[in-house]
Amino acid sequence: MDLASTTGEALRIGAVSYLNSKPLVHGLPTAVPGAEVRYDLPSRLADDLAAGRLDVALVPIVEYLRNPQYQLVSSACVACRGPVLSVKLYFRRPPAEVCCLALDEGSRTSAALSQVLLAKLHHVRPQLVQLPIGDSIDDAQADAVLLIGDRAMQTPDDQFAEVWDLGDRWCRWTELPFVFAAWVARPDLPVDAEQLGRVLDAVRDAGVAAVESIVDSESATLSLEPTLVRDYLTRYLHFTLSSRERSGVELYAKHCRELGLIDASLPSLNLPPTYDDCSTH
Repeated sequence: MDLASTTGEALRIGAVSYLNSKPLVHGLPTAVPGAEVRYDLPSRLADDLAAGRLDVALVPIVEYLRNPQYQLVSSACVACRGPVLSVKLYFRRPPAEVCCLALDEGSRTSAALSQVLLAKLHHVRPQLVQLPIGDSIDDAQADAVLLIGDRAMQTPDDQFAEVWDLGDRWCRWTELPFVFAAWVARPDLPVDAEQLGRVLDAVRDAGVAAVESIVDSESATLSLEPTLVRDYLTRYLHFTLSSRERSGVELYAKHCRELGLIDASLPSLNLPPTYDDCSTH
């Protein structure tokens, strides 16, 4: 679909390079001809969106909550309704004793989620340090370490006192889904937001339909078993923002406000209309 720009310049799209986002970006350059598509970590895309270097990006949902001028432009998202496999908190000591927490450099939403769960479930507010993308979990001396994305799926659990799958921990605690990332646009978006949303929805639908092709390519690239990749993309994740996901975002925002992780004065969430649940997403 040809998205006419109001500025005459190419639409600048930020896409996530993690496995969890592949169904949302599969075929994206073809679907938006003439657009400049940039792939990077979610946290870096969020910084580029805030700085005006991107017009729309698949960013951590917490970044949307931190900026009331942003708009969600698609029903496509990265979400879970139970274990997520790729967002894990590794404990070297019991959760109630954590004094220092190392956060994956690529994380924003999961970094805040870790703090919410530790504070609400164990009344712990640890000191925070960053774990750079180039470092391994062994490089972090913290009591607990958050890993997200592909490297969380490749780190063994057996050397730690406890391991939390944050999707599972949230869903069991709240009985609501959790949304990790969504398509967010700046207020000066140079194309029609509704039209862009339809394109991104269609890309998601095509990506979900092409999951076997994604499994073949990504299992080889990441040296993961095809069965694991298939289960991850079809059983553990889903990709449509529905009414229950909306409720999950609102509850997450409430907890983040209470802990000072987002601005307490942020106005009501500017979420798009709710979507019917769809078992294929």
